[in-house]
Amino acid sequence: MARDRIPPSRHRHRVRILAASVAALALATATTAFVGTPASAASAPKGHDVSSHQKNVDWPGAWAKGARFVYIKATESTTYRNPYFDQQYNGSREAGIRRGAYHFALPDKSSGARQAAYFVSHGGTWTADGWTLPPALDVEYNPYDKKHRCYGLSSSRMVEWIRSFSDELERETGRRPVIYTTTNWWNLCTGGSSAFAADHALWIARHGSADAGTLPAGWSSWTFWQYDNNGSLPGDQNLFNGSAGRLKAFALGR
Repeated sequence: MARDRIPPSRHRHRVRILAASVAALALATATTAFVGTPASAASAPKGHDVSSHQKNVDWPGAWAKGARFVYIKATESTTYRNPYFDQQYNGSREAGIRRGAYHFALPDKSSGARQAAYFVSHGGTWTADGWTLPPALDVEYNPYDKKHRCYGLSSSRMVEWIRSFSDELERETGRRPVIYTTTNWWNLCTGGSSAFAADHALWIARHGSADAGTLPAGWSSWTFWQYDNNGSLPGDQNLFNGSAGRLKAFALGR
């Protein structure tokens, strides 16, 4: 995900990917290898995620380039809200793009429940209108302190933190969060917990690969796959694991 307040050199996605890696995805063919039971690459709805780095997005232009869903950064910890959130969240909906909000977790700053409450009150809501995707929780390596990649939390405490966030979000919105992460971070910082797979959709990040790779413990398939941080759409590039009709049903909570 795009961070809003750190130098690009500290962004975990800023590893230079050869142009050939995009071709390796083979998104234009039906023979692309995916994990689980996703739709073919040719029919998978294409989307992206944005933050304040993208500023005022040209949403009609994104639609014309194939965007059918987008996740928008709303908050971080309990002290930050994306200043472009309203333009991005409302503008994408007006352009006919299904959209949802995400929160960037800083588990060393405050409790999961407190950050979830802040998120909900600053854009992380959900309604069963068919256009609003469930809120998402972005949990990944600490971008502010490389020595504490898991924010100084043990695996058990990290699992408790995520559960606290999820429980509060469900209490306030009726939906469990989509969990955005990488398999490496999940294995390191939660101890490979399988506690969330049964009732949380997975948004896996894996760039420069023909498939989403090995998934975190418990998940047999992904719902969203962030496959690159650069492409035809503003921000990071994503796929939805299903048809356009399934994407609408997912937004509806079905």
